[in-house]
Amino acid sequence: MIRTDAGMSISRFAELIEVPRRTYTRQRARWMAGEPPKGPWPAPTVERIEPTVAKLAAEFPAWGHRKIWALHNLDHPDQPVSQSSVRRAMARRDLLQPAGYQRERRELAKARRAAFVDPPTHRNQVWQLDFSEFETTRDGRWQIAGCADYVAKYEFDRWISPTQMRHDAIEAVKAAIAEAEELLGRPLIEDICDPLTGEIHPVVVVTDNGPAFRSAAFARFIASRPELTHVRTRHRSPGTNGVRERGFGTLKYEQLYRHDIDDGIDLARHVEHQRQIFNTRRPHEALDWRLPRDVYLTTPPNFPHPETEPDS
Repeated sequence: MIRTDAGMSISRFAELIEVPRRTYTRQRARWMAGEPPKGPWPAPTVERIEPTVAKLAAEFPAWGHRKIWALHNLDHPDQPVSQSSVRRAMARRDLLQPAGYQRERRELAKARRAAFVDPPTHRNQVWQLDFSEFETTRDGRWQIAGCADYVAKYEFDRWISPTQMRHDAIEAVKAAIAEAEELLGRPLIEDICDPLTGEIHPVVVVTDNGPAFRSAAFARFIASRPELTHVRTRHRSPGTNGVRERGFGTLKYEQLYRHDIDDGIDLARHVEHQRQIFNTRRPHEALDWRLPRDVYLTTPPNFPHPETEPDS
């Protein structure tokens, strides 16, 4: 035996092979008594879902087992399975994410929860806007600008440009308004107008303190749109724009960093491809495993009205 030939104690040997000492001695006693080893146990559920889970994991290699589980159950509502079964199926083919993956997601989720003291509760209440830079292999650096709905996590159409100027910020907001109106089938201002009082509850566009957002041109644009108002975060507080930052992180780590992107045209194609998956295919844990597009379309404004005393 390896242990006896090396003159090694049981405790030291169990530590080297990363097996608890009690487990090693129990298995050793069974082997010396000629008893057959236990297992492997049958796992019909894992065996049944393994090909499907492996296919989904190959299609979305940046996703962890919980998102693959949610997507599997969305695609097969008549055959729901547990997270542990999906995790075991992925482990069989070495498809699990590294250990630090979930820890990073929890820290980012904590930053998102701290973004507002009174979190928004419905669509078109808060949009978060920012730029993100990406360098292509042959065509230099490009700026990606876009709005995200805070509640639905919906990613509106992005504006891609070599610059990070005031007109780029304005075009990103215009693109968001156009897509919101296309989704709703009516002007944005109608969606945020209280039908009882006629009061407009404008969308709060949250940005950082970049030059484009502090410009007079951007302020004039916001002032010209009664459906919008603008709030800048505190200096050196990127977590306040957490939904926007997280969206850009997902874009880069799940799509852009996984491909060689030559130029701006290629970049735009990858950005739009990931945006469609993000909004209509990728389940979100923060949304109770629903899809951003579905949440956006099913969370209409809930206008508060002061309570009135009944007539005596």
